[in-house]
Amino acid sequence: MARTRPRPAAANEASALQAALAAEHAAVYGYGVVGAYLSGAALTAATSDWVAHEVARDSLEAMLRSAGQQPVAAAVAYRLPHRVHSSAGAMSLAVTLEDRVATAYLGVVAVTSTRIREFGARELLATAMRAASWRGRTVAFPGFPAGALHTARG
Repeated sequence: MARTRPRPAAANEASALQAALAAEHAAVYGYGVVGAYLSGAALTAATSDWVAHEVARDSLEAMLRSAGQQPVAAAVAYRLPHRVHSSAGAMSLAVTLEDRVATAYLGVVAVTSTRIREFGARELLATAMRAASWRGRTVAFPGFPAGALHTARG
């Protein structure tokens, strides 16, 4: 019996979904740290964002399972991009988490499946809005590194 290989498009979709799932796992973990340093309205916002990442994580896991894929597991712990000792550090971490999740969703919006692409676009918008809320301003192209759109001049 001949083995069938996954379609390249399906493999790309699974890879993009797995990368987004890994970013969501990290965000769920990171928001646990964020929330530990906040109170009042900021803690309420962090809790809401944490729940949003849990919902997105669960959706990604369901999408992968329905495609016959084993979802990537969360790590036991994650290395934070910087130490957090204050509410300002916690808010900075929230921005970083959201930016990293946005970067992961750029891969999801590039797949061929309309359904998956639309999911990715909704999640990219949501994470960009959360990042803007924590940052206090928007950025032109959420998920892109600062210098990604500069072209070389010769």
